Amino acid sequence: MNSMNEDRAARQDGGMHRRSFLNGSVAAAVAATSLASGVGTARASDATTSTGKPASAELSAGAGRAAIDIPASLLPLDGFTTVHDDLYVRVLLLENGTRRIALVVLDLTSISEEAITSIRTIITKAAGVATTDIVVTVTHTFSAPHVLSTDTSASGKAYVQQILAATTSAVTAAVKALRPARVGFGTGTCDVNVNRDVQTADGWWLGTGERGPSDKSVGVTRFDDADGTPIAVLVNYSVQSGVMDQSVMANGDVPVSGDLAGAAMRHVEEQYGGDTVGLFLVGSCGDQSPAFRSKRYLMDKDRNWSQVDAQDAGWLLVTLQGERLGTEAVRVSETIKTSTAGARPSLRLLTDSVTVDTVAMGHPTGPVTSYDFTPTGTAEAPVWILQVGQGVFVGVEPELSTDTALDIKRHSPFAHTAVMSMLEGGAKNMAESRSYARITYEAMDSSYAQGSAEKVAARIGELLDSLSGGR
Repeated sequence: MNSMNEDRAARQDGGMHRRSFLNGSVAAAVAATSLASGVGTARASDATTSTGKPASAELSAGAGRAAIDIPASLLPLDGFTTVHDDLYVRVLLLENGTRRIALVVLDLTSISEEAITSIRTIITKAAGVATTDIVVTVTHTFSAPHVLSTDTSASGKAYVQQILAATTSAVTAAVKALRPARVGFGTGTCDVNVNRDVQTADGWWLGTGERGPSDKSVGVTRFDDADGTPIAVLVNYSVQSGVMDQSVMANGDVPVSGDLAGAAMRHVEEQYGGDTVGLFLVGSCGDQSPAFRSKRYLMDKDRNWSQVDAQDAGWLLVTLQGERLGTEAVRVSETIKTSTAGARPSLRLLTDSVTVDTVAMGHPTGPVTSYDFTPTGTAEAPVWILQVGQGVFVGVEPELSTDTALDIKRHSPFAHTAVMSMLEGGAKNMAESRSYARITYEAMDSSYAQGSAEKVAARIGELLDSLSGGR
């Protein structure tokens, strides 16, 4: 990598690994709802909100969005010099009378624990949601400044304040929009992702791995109001939003952008218009890149690799791939038949943790043929499972690989299973076992030992089985 790439990688490492797995509000959530026995349901089924509404199992939903204002006075910020398109905070509120749950999706690469704590405070105050019932995730766009501690710099502190202001606006809109809702699920297919593991002359590295596993499925969930108007459209797809990652424009600018996920959600929201909110839920993104990137890896006939940059022309790649994914999401959405009026689907949120072995995380800058995965102990890997009727949303903090997500889906007893990475601000890769044998980027760029992903997937399977028995 060149020096700029190494600087960006260093910033990403600092942004992703700022915290241990179970501390602060996360530890409280896990402690309150742990299903160590594998069956517990009391905390999952019942929770009291501060809404003051009478108990009712009828589903209600409300959604809101707000742009994160990044004024010119804050730039350059984390290497970014201009704004190409807005980053957004999107909030979905779900309620069944006795419980209110919030899903917060931010167009960011990662986010600090400090900022998440502030986001939870805002959501609780504005929407009456218990802090343990707030799920925060990011779209994992690589074209967004990292959110570090507010004491890092004055501009960083101001950036966090802009994010919090957008959160306030988004949740206020979601509360105002809350109304009786129906839910439905669908699945489509879109080919805008590709496995990024390729074998070079010097070992496995990043590129276009056409023969590697790739999940092309597009999971779509739609919440309608009583009149059939879409409140929110959730799109689960396995890809890093990195079309413009590290791409530098002809004039030297490095623009902020929601990238692929942002373009796809713009398409969804433009198609439905009004107050319909599109939420992108990033799936198994650890080994999945956009099919076409602006700054991309090339490999010659002798398996020697290099990089080239399309610069300003890369924005067409964002638009086309975003439109393609957004178009398929809308097509699937239009085929969904939501539940009948007055239906009372289950609404549960489970949290658990899995003890996994850890290794010293590397800082890969190129392919190698040997590597020492040095054991460092153990850590707790949190798991979140949100159930809405016949659908479940399974989330973890690190970037999962395709094989892990497909295994979870394959063994799920639910008709619709969305697998999500990058919850609670995100963490680096939790690769599948094959990556360690190959010494891929994902394996080196991880603090999890071989077998961690399989152990987490097995525990998720147990939790899903316990949930399905209570439907």
